[in-house]
Amino acid sequence: MFQSKKDTVYVVLAGIFITNAVVAELIGGKLIDVGPAVMSIGILPWPIVFVTTDLINEYFGERGVRKLTIITACLIAYTFIVLFFAMKIPSTGISSVSATQFNSVFGQSQLIIVGSITAFLISQIIDVSIFHFFKRLTGNKMIWLRSTGSTVISQLFDSFIVLGIAFWLPGIMDTKTFLLSAMTGYTVKLVIAVLMTPMIYLGHGLIEKYIAKDVN
Repeated sequence: MFQSKKDTVYVVLAGIFITNAVVAELIGGKLIDVGPAVMSIGILPWPIVFVTTDLINEYFGERGVRKLTIITACLIAYTFIVLFFAMKIPSTGISSVSATQFNSVFGQSQLIIVGSITAFLISQIIDVSIFHFFKRLTGNKMIWLRSTGSTVISQLFDSFIVLGIAFWLPGIMDTKTFLLSAMTGYTVKLVIAVLMTPMIYLGHGLIEKYIAKDVN
């Protein structure tokens, strides 16, 4: 049993955070065209990660986010380890999914995995540091500033690190394509972060109302 409603909030937010982070990694190998650039479809779940990161930052501080970030990175690594062994086991002839199909979907290269986990860890550390820098300056005011500001800076690093390690270093992307794709992905994340700002305020309101029941 949880000792308080705040404990319940942390578990729910952590579950949402971990689920979306793992899903983003699983689907991240698919690239889509965005104008003249390419972008990973793994960006789709990240708006939810943005929101939950900010809410955990707000109510559970730097320690809460850092601990959850490390746990999530370990779970992402565990997911790829399970997939590695799953790909090594032959499929039966009556399987609706052949080994080739399974491997083509889940068999991301080691550099993509390394790039994803590295980018995730670094961007989360930057996010939590910037978030609390702004919070110390503004107190409980200007929630939008610390939420959007931390995302704007942290995702700049994330966008370049993951593509740099996964696609630029091994020569899959040339420098021009890498820079264009990284900036495109970053711009999309930035637009999404701004559009998700109302969700931050909604989340704050719901959590405050829920936690207030314990106080009363």
